[in-house]
Amino acid sequence: MQFSLGPILYNWAPEQWRDFYFRIADESSVDTVVIGEIVCSKRAPFFAPHLAAVLERLQAAGKQVLLGSLILVSQRRERRQTEELAQTSDFLVEVNDITCLKSLAGRAHAIGPFINVYNEATGVFHAERGARRLCLPPELPLSSIAAIAAALPHAMVEVFAFGRVPLAISARCYHARIHKLHKDNCRFICDKNPDGLVLNTLANEEFLTINGVQTLSHSVANLLGDIDALKLAGVGSLRLSPQDCDMVGVVEVFRDVVEGREDANGGNLRLSRIYPHAAFSNGFLHGKAGFSYMGPLVPT
Repeated sequence: MQFSLGPILYNWAPEQWRDFYFRIADESSVDTVVIGEIVCSKRAPFFAPHLAAVLERLQAAGKQVLLGSLILVSQRRERRQTEELAQTSDFLVEVNDITCLKSLAGRAHAIGPFINVYNEATGVFHAERGARRLCLPPELPLSSIAAIAAALPHAMVEVFAFGRVPLAISARCYHARIHKLHKDNCRFICDKNPDGLVLNTLANEEFLTINGVQTLSHSVANLLGDIDALKLAGVGSLRLSPQDCDMVGVVEVFRDVVEGREDANGGNLRLSRIYPHAAFSNGFLHGKAGFSYMGPLVPT
């Protein structure tokens, strides 16, 4: 079982962004790192000055690096950015918007969790067109994951195993709207919430998390207790999505459980200390409400 670190979804300060990846390179045992601004194209220029140094540091540490494309491409400027990204020959591109595929025709690439791969036929479609890795959508139950993995013996199948679950993307910026700002003059107000802005219901129950144009779950996906079942289902990699906590520690907890140095209960206790107040969930994998947390699946 391998581990990948998904792209940072939040608007972190450029120096924090750089130092996060430097630490991942120097201290983490993660195998693959997905890098790049995939949520809001307006944020990308802030990180651009540090990108070359981050890529060099990750490669020097032996990490496989993927470049993530935007989740929603809606403007000419974003189409040009996507085309330029696809022309990069040094790194595998992870596709998060289907429009990126045209520019990658005939080239090896990866499929991100924002592409709707819900069945075997779709998985095979992408594999036949050059997909070497597929991170499946986080809402899939184990039965669907197993069926897709069985149909893709030559591709790396990955599942979203830790982090707030990405649920939707919009052309409207929720952060700007809440602060009575226009999207074009948002003042990058989303940087005030490095772990997203919690949205409550009218009954004052924590419900969702807002990240600019993106909506995520309030609960934090945690498939630590389901690793044995995922292995049996043919999953080859677990994706850990960066949160505003010690992600090096998160990687090591998952690594210890996978390699038998820790059981899932002990691992969950460690995760609770690393990321206090997080409400863990694994309901989607069990075919239940996504925010729920169920006991471990029994491998069959």
